Amino acid sequence: MRQFLPFLWLSLLSLCVFSQAASDPDYHEQLVLRPLPLSALLASFNFRSNTTVSEFEKGNFRFFPRSLGQILQHAGTRELHLRFSLGRWDAESWGARPWHGAREGGTGVELWAWLEADTDDEADRKWLTLTNALSGLFCASLNFIDGTRTTRPVMSFQPEGDHSSDANLQLLYGVLPHEVVCTENLTPFLKLLPCKGKAGIATLLDGHKLFDASWQTMAIDIRPICPTNEDCVLQIEQTVDMVLDIDRSKRPRDNPIPRPPPPHELPCDTSKPYHAHDTCFPVDHTANQDWSLSQIFGKAMKGTCPLTDPDVPPVCLQVPNTRSVFVSEGVREKKSPDQLSRCFEIPPSNDFEIVLPPPDDPGQSPSAVVVTPETPLLYAERSFTGHGQERGGVRTILRNPSPDSVVEFIYMETLPWFMRIYLHTMEARIAGHSQPDKSLVQQVYYRPALDRARGTQLEVRMRVPPASTVFLTYDFEKSILRYTEYPPDANRGFDVAAAVITVLDARALGNHSSSIDGGRAKAAYYLRTTSLLCSLPTPDFSMPYNVIIFTSTAIALAFGGMFNILVRRFVAADEGPEVGLGVVIGGLQGRLQRLVKGVRGKR
Repeated sequence: MRQFLPFLWLSLLSLCVFSQAASDPDYHEQLVLRPLPLSALLASFNFRSNTTVSEFEKGNFRFFPRSLGQILQHAGTRELHLRFSLGRWDAESWGARPWHGAREGGTGVELWAWLEADTDDEADRKWLTLTNALSGLFCASLNFIDGTRTTRPVMSFQPEGDHSSDANLQLLYGVLPHEVVCTENLTPFLKLLPCKGKAGIATLLDGHKLFDASWQTMAIDIRPICPTNEDCVLQIEQTVDMVLDIDRSKRPRDNPIPRPPPPHELPCDTSKPYHAHDTCFPVDHTANQDWSLSQIFGKAMKGTCPLTDPDVPPVCLQVPNTRSVFVSEGVREKKSPDQLSRCFEIPPSNDFEIVLPPPDDPGQSPSAVVVTPETPLLYAERSFTGHGQERGGVRTILRNPSPDSVVEFIYMETLPWFMRIYLHTMEARIAGHSQPDKSLVQQVYYRPALDRARGTQLEVRMRVPPASTVFLTYDFEKSILRYTEYPPDANRGFDVAAAVITVLDARALGNHSSSIDGGRAKAAYYLRTTSLLCSLPTPDFSMPYNVIIFTSTAIALAFGGMFNILVRRFVAADEGPEVGLGVVIGGLQGRLQRLVKGVRGKR
């Protein structure tokens, strides 16, 4: 009987925890599925849990992961934001970014945090502790965020949490654009969840599907929230956003190599006048978008997490209510008042499946098939200009799609130290004008680089007129590295981090001074440009081998010739001993006889 007492106590404790979690909504999770044009599907996973600051300081971790909480306490971190991203968001086709870009990061790994420190040296020590601890926790190369990859933004970022005014907080930002995000980062991410990916929407997070997406980002945000007359709450929010290609995701696992379909199975637009048996114009995939949860993620959803808030529906689908949707038995459906989305209440122990069949009328307008994407506040793209290995330039194209509103934003770049920019060459001009317009740039913060110590930090506050396109350009010079500083793939180039663009809240721009809150601008939208690949002057690393071979050959020839001259004795042909053919044959016979006698003696 005593052997079963521990199991009985464990069961009672689990029931108490589950009942308390059901009554106290400290954790909730939700999956939002939104079909996009061009046969794409946006899947947004959101996990959020709360714990009181008083319990956190006492070490009583409930839904908050203990492994991450101890790191924050040891490093003196008051707010943390971590991003793992791959791919490129196609704003022209997919519209505005999910979460207004607040949960998005540039290619690679981004990390920024507010640390409590009195001096810069103390903040640097805590930053080093934080990056090394997170590197081991998430199996990433965050320990390579050193002084050359760390900056202190002045205008770009603002705290999301509630902090006391007398706290000495310092913001540090680091980025690794060359970091490859893979399954090793997804596994620690799932271990931070209360249900560990064993139940609920987290069961759909499979590495094969996630990293096969056209664009994906994983975000972790930790911030304090202090409601009025209540105890402060420490909130952790984990987000996974990915854009899946429906045709590629529906490919079965037993056929991993994509093969072109036979000609008779190609979806062709027969309404084209040039359609023939040997000519096929592809039909619009938006009109024939159909999928199921098992086809997209490879499996159905396994119930719901027992710790989640029952008032929050775990799965929502954003499609017009005119479309037919089939779900599993026992699922309750709730449609939104705007007739553009529907949410589902799922039984805790049942598997959940969604089937989105093709539209009843293939000739329907695209707005009746998918929800029209929201237009972003700003479009941005960045590229290199110039030629050669010594100098170059950067050009950023910023386009305002609004016909009547001015967009004001902060443009921040973190450049490596070997890109020495010429600040006097920076100019902004409107497309169609040959001369730069000085009224476009409102404020500039520039911190020059120090060789092998820190990178270049550039923050520019700009505004783009309505329905206009602005070109922001500047020139830079490339440094020559030491041969020991080149990576093994030096000819590939060096990754340059994406630029961070913070679009300011237009409602706060009526009074220019009101758009500043505590020295930082109120953000309404975030976006990242693509990362760049900078080609530096690279030496020919085969030359050391060629030099060694050439030097060794020259020394061998010189030394061999000199040695022969010094050691060899030259005599005339008539001065040497006369040796006949008989003497040579006799000597060979004698040696042969001695050899035969030696062999017989051994036997």
